[in-house]
Amino acid sequence: MSNLQGKTLFITGASRGIGLAIAKKAAADGANIVIAAKSAEPHPKLPGTIYTAAAEIAAAGGKALPLQVDIRDDQQIADAVAQAVATFGGIDICINNASAISLSKTLQTPMKRYDLMQQVNTRGTFAVSQACLPHLLKAENPHILNLSPPLNMDPKWFKNHTAYTIAKYGMSLCVLGMSAELAKQGVAVNALWPKTVIYTAALAALGALVQADNCRTPAIVADSAYQILIRDAKSCTGNFFIDEEVLAEAGITDLTSYAVTPGKPLIPDLFI
Repeated sequence: MSNLQGKTLFITGASRGIGLAIAKKAAADGANIVIAAKSAEPHPKLPGTIYTAAAEIAAAGGKALPLQVDIRDDQQIADAVAQAVATFGGIDICINNASAISLSKTLQTPMKRYDLMQQVNTRGTFAVSQACLPHLLKAENPHILNLSPPLNMDPKWFKNHTAYTIAKYGMSLCVLGMSAELAKQGVAVNALWPKTVIYTAALAALGALVQADNCRTPAIVADSAYQILIRDAKSCTGNFFIDEEVLAEAGITDLTSYAVTPGKPLIPDLFI
């Protein structure tokens, strides 16, 4: 595939941040974007709603379907998939971007927060993939892409936030299992993770954990995702991609423009 023109992407958490950046990148080709996210009303701390995202996607050249969806609710997922198919005729790509985070140690992680991360990250990814799958199986070049890290059992990635790591690795385990399960049916299932910390409104809401100057923008993840999604699904599956490596394979090695503040040192992301 040379581009994503006319393709329909079902993207969770696409009202802001990385999900919106991926949506706008695909929209530039004339893609159809299903914005499956919770934010129908402005959030007091986080900018963007499904409707502001839809306007940005349309301005970028795509068609948008804003749907308020809580991916913890199976019926809401089913309804959203049905509306997507009714509107655009099918689903070509499923991007599991929605995620909940709490970088807290065991005693500092309320079970309510633990459950939220499991329900959104691991269960939500599985449920959305499952709901999209019947339509992906009919698509010409079907992809599932999870925004999740490479699997690494080094205890250092668990010791400071065991609950979060379990939930994010659950998304990656979906890649491991589904890619093998669906290989013969031609559905690509891959993971993508940034080499460095990406500065988003959600990250800013965590406080002074990292400084924006030491981060990259969501554009690097969007450009990497695009390069994956235009690949042949039959020969590109079961990979745990890192954004820099994907771009290097595409001949893009000057990454200066992706820095929030060019010249400042960058912070490696978790799990890298």
